[in-house]
Amino acid sequence: MSKQEEARDAVLDLIESLSVGQAIPSERQLTQELGVSRLTVRAALDGLVRDGYLDRRHGSGTYITEPKIAQPLTLTSFSDEMRRSGRVPHSRVVSSGLRTASDDESRRLGTGEVFAVRRVREADGEPVALETAVFPATRAEALAGRDLQDVSLFAALTEAGHVPTAGTAQLHAERATAEDAKLLGVRAGEPLLVERRLINDQDGVPLELTESRYVGTRYGIDVDFEVELPR
Repeated sequence: MSKQEEARDAVLDLIESLSVGQAIPSERQLTQELGVSRLTVRAALDGLVRDGYLDRRHGSGTYITEPKIAQPLTLTSFSDEMRRSGRVPHSRVVSSGLRTASDDESRRLGTGEVFAVRRVREADGEPVALETAVFPATRAEALAGRDLQDVSLFAALTEAGHVPTAGTAQLHAERATAEDAKLLGVRAGEPLLVERRLINDQDGVPLELTESRYVGTRYGIDVDFEVELPR
């Protein structure tokens, strides 16, 4: 085990002994306590910040964060993800209703009019993502009149016979906009994990086009994979 791995494990043990929101010792203190170089400590802390265990606050210190919610790469609703993680899901509706489709929405959903729902998705009252879900207007009857604050859109669509079945997704990082910052309670410019996906129904017909903007320090993705050996 390398010195950096040993330092990381030592800090993880420290994190387990403290509470969310507490500050950990400074780099200088950790260097003295662990008997390693400051560069080794900094590298270990950098990794823990990237993995969501710690949050650096300029001029203040490094603090323990709420563990990330991990999402497996399967088609599942946000509400189900949260419940499986032992968290209570909730939504705040920002806007909803019919509107003219953008060129991209029209091309990908095959319609000129859409029903769009924009919500802040929360877990235990903490904002996790800003989600914009867009559906062909012909599917809007499944959502019209529903309490979109707490309902699972997947469940509502399934009840109406439109079963979300398969799709494609793209993941990348973007900086939080001023609106993201306001709705998600983060700093403008903070990195967000952005997922854009197109979901088809049981007949292979486009059903939902969604953009989810996740707070990187509150959310993660678990990946199971197989290694393809060279031939």
